[in-house]
Amino acid sequence: MHNQITQTDAAGDRAVMLGTYILEHRATVRAAAKQYGISKSTVHKDVSERLPYIQPELAEQVHEILLQNKQERHIRGGMATKKKYARLRECAEHLEQ
Repeated sequence: MHNQITQTDAAGDRAVMLGTYILEHRATVRAAAKQYGISKSTVHKDVSERLPYIQPELAEQVHEILLQNKQERHIRGGMATKKKYARLRECAEHLEQ
């Protein structure tokens, strides 16, 4: 038995780490990617394809969070737009003074 860590082992460890982070923080794929400095594609692949083979129970919990995030996505987008235009309005009012 070799004591070397293979890329597959590292990817599996990363998948568990990402799944745990998403579960503990109820984080989005984007937030997890930013936290660990990796792409959203890598996060998504790790938690949706690799994690179910490694820790199926964790994968199911993460899947539920990602579904909820997906359902709430349009609300977050609307809130971001509302904040953006509120800031622009505030700046315009400040410049008028």
